[in-house]
Amino acid sequence: MSRTPSTMLPIGTRAPDFKLPEPASGQTISLSDFSAKPLLVVFSCNHCPYVIHILESFTEYANEAVSRGLSVVMINANDVDNYADDSPEKMLDLSNQYGFKFPYLYDESQAVAIAYRAACTPDFFLFNARHELVYRGQYDGSRPGNDVAVTGVDLKAASDAMLQNLPIEEHQLPSMGCNIKWKVGNEPEYF
Repeated sequence: MSRTPSTMLPIGTRAPDFKLPEPASGQTISLSDFSAKPLLVVFSCNHCPYVIHILESFTEYANEAVSRGLSVVMINANDVDNYADDSPEKMLDLSNQYGFKFPYLYDESQAVAIAYRAACTPDFFLFNARHELVYRGQYDGSRPGNDVAVTGVDLKAASDAMLQNLPIEEHQLPSMGCNIKWKVGNEPEYF
């Protein structure tokens, strides 16, 4: 199991634009759909053990956060030709299985993942209502096999503070997971 850390995009970075299909609804979702709303962007996939390890907890949290005014989108940018478990059909299955109340988008070209400097799954990017980055890092310190409870404490603290207009902890730890499965020739220069 590979261990790839997130790149820790600089705080204050504006959210890169995106316009991606959502296999569950057949709609196209774009950054402009979340205008003037705080937004959590999560790069994820279907098969990564790091994602599977937190997915039940994260889904419960994200579904609840949506009801409190935090917009959430999950994006799969993996190469589905070589990782069939991450296909749009399997994305739909995962969304239904876990009851996502947020869009799960497909970044087939991988351009959005590159624009966000996404590196691993899961990789979290929390933006305020002006779409300025306020948190990037881990969900919590739990990893498959490390016996740390899955709580989401790091991400929850950051998003709760943001939603209450309170300061966000400046010391943020990178997320850790499987590397994004880049298509041949797409691996970004930031690696």
